[in-house]
Order: sequence, then structure tokens, then C-alpha cells
Amino acid sequence: MQDKKHDKYVQMTTQPVEKLVCRLAVPTIISMLVTALYNTADTYFVGRVGTEATAGVGLIFPIMAIIQAFGFFFGQGSGNFISRSLGAQCIEEAETMATTGNLCALLMGCLITAVGLGGREVILKLLGARPETVSEATIASARDYLSFILCGAPFMCMSFVLNNQLRYQGNSFFSMIGLVSGAVLNVALDPLFIFGFGMGAAGAALATVISQIFSFSLLLWATTRGDSLRIRVSKFKPNLYYMKHITIGGMPSLFRQGLASMATLSLNAAAGAAVPAGQADAAIAAFSVVGKIAMLAFSVLLGFGQGFQPVCGFNYGAGLYGRVRRAYVFCIKLGMGFLFFSSVLGFAFAGPLVRLFRDDPQVVAHGTIALRCQCVPFALMGLVTMTNMLYQNIGRVAGATLLAVARQGLLFIPVVLVLPRVFEIPIWGVYLAQPVADLFTFALALPLAIRIHRELKELEGRA
Repeated sequence: MQDKKHDKYVQMTTQPVEKLVCRLAVPTIISMLVTALYNTADTYFVGRVGTEATAGVGLIFPIMAIIQAFGFFFGQGSGNFISRSLGAQCIEEAETMATTGNLCALLMGCLITAVGLGGREVILKLLGARPETVSEATIASARDYLSFILCGAPFMCMSFVLNNQLRYQGNSFFSMIGLVSGAVLNVALDPLFIFGFGMGAAGAALATVISQIFSFSLLLWATTRGDSLRIRVSKFKPNLYYMKHITIGGMPSLFRQGLASMATLSLNAAAGAAVPAGQADAAIAAFSVVGKIAMLAFSVLLGFGQGFQPVCGFNYGAGLYGRVRRAYVFCIKLGMGFLFFSSVLGFAFAGPLVRLFRDDPQVVAHGTIALRCQCVPFALMGLVTMTNMLYQNIGRVAGATLLAVARQGLLFIPVVLVLPRVFEIPIWGVYLAQPVADLFTFALALPLAIRIHRELKELEGRA
């Protein structure tokens, strides 16, 4: 097994980076795309129940984002360390980090469940599920959905960790199998629970939790296959050394997902306040649908970037800076090209795409304008995302964190709160909030991208 591991690590530092990135990206793109599809499955099937149910699920997204935040914190924090350790041939440290990251995520997931269920009603009010804001039907759907999601938090956290760790080891095929299998199960269970058992939004949440448990089980099994790092309780070492590296590598993801939660809260509040009384449910539902549609295209970019990350980590750890730089430039070009193509399609077919999820005239009207506005600067996010991943992968925590929090937090939150006050018709400020935040984020990322490219070129010249 050690010989197989050595051969794989040699391939990661010798094969042409373009070919290597594409090979590793195929399963991660499939994983991210299928994950996005089954995340949208809840919205699609709940949309058949009614606008209030769609709005209720949309209100709970910030809690999903918090669970994901901690999953990615421990997953990418440990995964970045693992890929650099494997590149430097430090197998023992990589195995210890694999166990430590997973068990820390399990403990955090259990804490989220306990705190969330104990304070469920308070959380619902903080999320905007209040009688003066939305209908009672929306509040009931949000309550049902939240209860099940909180129960699944430990399994969801560990699934994110196992998925990331397998990817960073270069075993993205196993990661894909675990995620795709869970996604297929989720899509099959959604209509059964929502319509067959008449559970509504609660059925969508239960389907999600069961599929996450199934996915977690497969991913855990994958750690016992081939050359994957094993998870052994005896190697659990949550000491300062390992926790420091988890924090360095995972902090950008924690901030990004955490602020995405706050951004959704701000968006829901702004959307509800910017429309006439009685239209808040439709506006919140529309922006929830648009977010899921945009995520479908963005998931392909993320999957491609995740194919880049192990290549980056292995080669940076091995001191092969020229290979890192070439892979980075290649990913920016391909990523921006794909997003441009997606934005053209999204702009042209905005109405039918929104109607696919919820055929409500108010939802379609709000969603069509919002989606078209988001498509205009969408391609620029290719450079932002790849630069963020590069900074995070090589341990540049300050730059990585800044880029991670910019689009969905640092810039978006003030924009979505201020812009509606500028327009005579406030909802236009909400429509334009994301594209304006995207333009500011690109302006922030461009000098960081130029700087790191020059540094890698200089390091390449010294090597």
C-alpha cells in the first residue's frame, strides 16, 4: 500500500498540471453539481406544495450555512494540511490530522444539535419567521424543516469533512461516489415524504437528513479503501499544533459560510421590507429560488477549483512553484469562460428557470429580474474563486479570509441593507445588491491575484 501511495504522490508532482487538474476535477464537478441538484430538489418539490413552504425553507438556509461552515472549517482546514503533508511525504502527520478533523467536526455537530433544539423558537424569530413578517403557514414550514435539519447536524458536519479530506488526498472518485449516492437517495425520498406521506417541508428535511447519513456512511467506508488515510480514534490529537493548522486552513471557509448565513438573513429581511404588504412570502421565495439556480452554475466552478486544490497543495508542499502557477492560470481561464457561458444562458432563460421551481406570477416576476441582474458580472467570479482557493491552499490565511468573506458578507451585507434606500422603488436595490457586491469583490481580488502570480513566478525562478 505504501508503494501505491508513493506512486500516486509522485504522479501528483510530475504529470502535466492541466491534465492532472482536469482528471481530478471531473469527479469533484460531478459531486458538486449533483450536490447542488439535490439541494435544489428540496426547493423544487417544496415549490409544488406552495409559496409559503418555499419561503419557509428559504428562511432556514442560514442554519444550513452554519452547519456547512463548521463542516468546511474542519474539512478544508485539515484537508489543506493533509495535502501539503502528503506532498512532503509526512504520512504520519497526515493520518493524525485526518482523525482529528473528523472527530472535532462530530463534537461540533452534536453541539449545534443540542443548542439548536433547545432554542428552536428563538432561532426561528431571529431568522425572520415572525407573524408580523410572514404568514403562519410559512412559519410552520420553517419550524418543521428546522427541527429535522438540526437532528442531522453531526452527520452533515462529518460528511463535509470526509468529502474534503478524500479530495485533498487525490481520491476524489471516492468522494464523488459518497456524495452522488446520497444525492440520488435524497431526490428519490423527497417526493415520497413530501407527497406520499403528506409531510410537506418536514418531509424535505427528513429526506435530506437520511441522505446525509447514507452519504456519511459511504464516505466513512471509503476511508478504509485503497490508499485513503484511515480514521482511528487512537490518533485523535486536538492539541495546539493541529488545531492551529485547522484554523489557518479552515478559517476562510468558516467566515465565508458564516457570513453567507448572515447575508441570507439580510437578504430575506430586505426583500420582505421592499415589497408591499402581503408580498413578502413571494419575494423571499423568489430570491431563494434564484440562489439555488445560481448555485448550480457556481457548483461546477467550485468542483473545478476543488480539482485544482490537491494539485496546488501537493506541488506547493514539494516546492514546485511553477506547476502551482501554471495550474492557477489554467483554472482562471477555464473558470471564467464557463461562467460567461452560464451567465448568457441564465440571462436568456431566466423566466422559465424560475418558473420551473415555482409557477407563481409574483415569484416569477421577482426572480426573473433578480437572476438577470446576477448574470451580468457573474463571469468575474472565476478569478475571485480560484484566487481564494490558492491563497487558502498555501496557508495565506489573511488574503484567503478576505476574499472568502467579501462576496457574501463583507460587501454584500452593507450593499443589500443600503441600496434599497437609494432607489425610489426599493426592491430594485435588492435586485442589484448581488451584482454590485460581485463587482466590488472582483476589484478587491484583482490586485491579490496579480501579487500572488508574481510571487509564484519569483519562487519558481529561485527554485
